[in-house]
Amino acid sequence: MKKSIFVLSAFLLLSGGMYADRSSNAISGTVPAQGNEARLLRFPDIKGDKVVFSYAGDIYIVNSNGGTARRLTSNIGYEMFPKISPDGKMIAFTGQYDGNTEVYVIPAEGGEPKRVTFTPTLGRDDIGDRMGPNNIVMDWTPDGKKILYRTRSYTFNDFTGQLMTVSVDGGLSEKVPLKNGGFATYSPDGKKLAYNYIFREFRTWKRYEGGMADDIRIFDFDTKKSEKITDNINQDIIPMWSADGKKIYFISDRDDHMNLYTFDVSAKTTEQLTKYNDYDIKFPSIGNNSIVFENGGYIYKFDLASRKAEKISISINNDFSYSRPEWKDLSKSIRSISISPNGERLLGGARGDIFSIPAKNGITYNLTNSSAANDKNADWAPDGNGFAFVSDKDGEFNIYFVDSKGKEKKLTDEKTHILGFEWSPDAKTIAWSEKKNTLNLLDVATGKSTQIEKSDISPMNDYSWSPDSRYIAFTRPGKDVNVVMLYDTKEKSKVQITDNWYNSGSANFSKDGKYLLFSSARTFVPTYSQTEWNHIYTNMSKIYILP
Repeated sequence: MKKSIFVLSAFLLLSGGMYADRSSNAISGTVPAQGNEARLLRFPDIKGDKVVFSYAGDIYIVNSNGGTARRLTSNIGYEMFPKISPDGKMIAFTGQYDGNTEVYVIPAEGGEPKRVTFTPTLGRDDIGDRMGPNNIVMDWTPDGKKILYRTRSYTFNDFTGQLMTVSVDGGLSEKVPLKNGGFATYSPDGKKLAYNYIFREFRTWKRYEGGMADDIRIFDFDTKKSEKITDNINQDIIPMWSADGKKIYFISDRDDHMNLYTFDVSAKTTEQLTKYNDYDIKFPSIGNNSIVFENGGYIYKFDLASRKAEKISISINNDFSYSRPEWKDLSKSIRSISISPNGERLLGGARGDIFSIPAKNGITYNLTNSSAANDKNADWAPDGNGFAFVSDKDGEFNIYFVDSKGKEKKLTDEKTHILGFEWSPDAKTIAWSEKKNTLNLLDVATGKSTQIEKSDISPMNDYSWSPDSRYIAFTRPGKDVNVVMLYDTKEKSKVQITDNWYNSGSANFSKDGKYLLFSSARTFVPTYSQTEWNHIYTNMSKIYILP
């Protein structure tokens, strides 16, 4: 784990320093102790008895039977998607040595990386891009002279990309004669290419069956024709051609989880090879006799002859610079602020921890200091006797309460994702919403939650209390328009305040509780086009008041 010393800027009224744990980064995950088995090993490839992979943004190599891995790269940027050349002497990979995300080659025994692509970025070099990084290395040509990679340098569309080849010596890249391409692999003779038309492997969609669920195709370089070999409503992705050319392996979520399948090129039949239920198989890669893949953060090796998979036990020994303490400025990381009832302190949420911050002068305290949880949305109790916050410390996002003496209590125990909450003014009840689109009331004393509304459209995150804690005004999402509802906690009844003609929401009570204010889009002042017979409505929303 990485310990960080957080610095809070003065202009945010934050002062002092503190220690807090955090995960080192999204790719590295848990940092193992020296000699212990490592996890979150990514993008493996195998050739003979050698396996290469990415860990904490660097490339490592290890024996296919496991052991201590040797680091090949150590740049501050990310290195990923390593692919060993057919003769086993070189490794191509995607790296960020010069800022851009480009294709590099490095000797398999280690040495100086050589950059072989020079592409325009078009804003595609962010490692956190929703469709994955740019210039991903896919394969080598069978003769080992060129590297196949996918680039987005020719498109502004996140979902499309161009397959290219570049010489191992560098030079101008050449387009593969396909309009779009995702993961791809050459046939052993290099005359055909098994490929995905779409690339969306970095999206987190589970059991997706829409138009982005891809199939496997074979492109013939001689005839310039493509043939679809799978036609399933689920995803069939990352094809891998066997060394004898008789089979194409791929992963699919036909059984709700990504598992390994094989397609017989001659018989044109498909067979499932693995049945993992806990974790998906991710980013498989084929060698002569086996396939390596990610599963649950570990690397597994699937023997093609025995059809059995075994985990490769890998340990990492290096300086683990990501685990060393460092200073972090939180001035741009504050995600929530709550002012104490007496106005003397604030609660601030940043980088998964909750901080108590003086309004003027004093010490800032890290109240949760949790490296293994995301603590957020802290809010003082209106009576000043503590605060509540949302945390996933037990695996799901639930609401916790810390009293004025520092004693913590779990208020909800839901198997869901609580999105937010709001205290009642009397501090006896908490209204909360969650990802299943329900709005609930929590009795703080008993810990009992009661559902008061459920939406079939979207989460219900817009709600507020009346000053006397009796009523809750909330927005109920609708298919056509949103409406404002009023719930009476005493009578256990609710009534619709606005009609179904106009989109309404953002309801709030006046301080004396006599009026309800809300916004509504009901002002129609059409503006007509000068060239087409149509019109638009602008500035429709106004603030309205109800006694």
